[in-house]
Amino acid sequence: MLFRIDHQSPLSLSDQVAASVRRALADGSAGPGERLPAARELATSLEINLHTVLRGYQKLRDEGLVELRRGRGAVISDGAGPGRGRLIERVHELAAEARAIGLSDEELLTLIRHTLSPGPTS
Repeated sequence: MLFRIDHQSPLSLSDQVAASVRRALADGSAGPGERLPAARELATSLEINLHTVLRGYQKLRDEGLVELRRGRGAVISDGAGPGRGRLIERVHELAAEARAIGLSDEELLTLIRHTLSPGPTS
């Protein structure tokens, strides 16, 4: 799995770590059951802080893509497949685009709820 960090990117380094895993899931180069690199090793190889890597892994855990196990490290969840990784990456892109045009998080959520709610039938 390839981790890319761009120090010039507006994305935080921890978000970039998480995005690397999401991309790997989306393109099929990583899958359920696969172990992620140890946080300390990854931090050293990317020349970033250990806690930055851990924050990225925690974001992935919160999204249901990774399980963090004491003593075993980070493992891609059984339910994390290409479709889920791709969808979560697109949600992040949507949120960034909404913020770029000045929508608040609540306005974006309202739009999504409206889109998801069943409309009147003709």
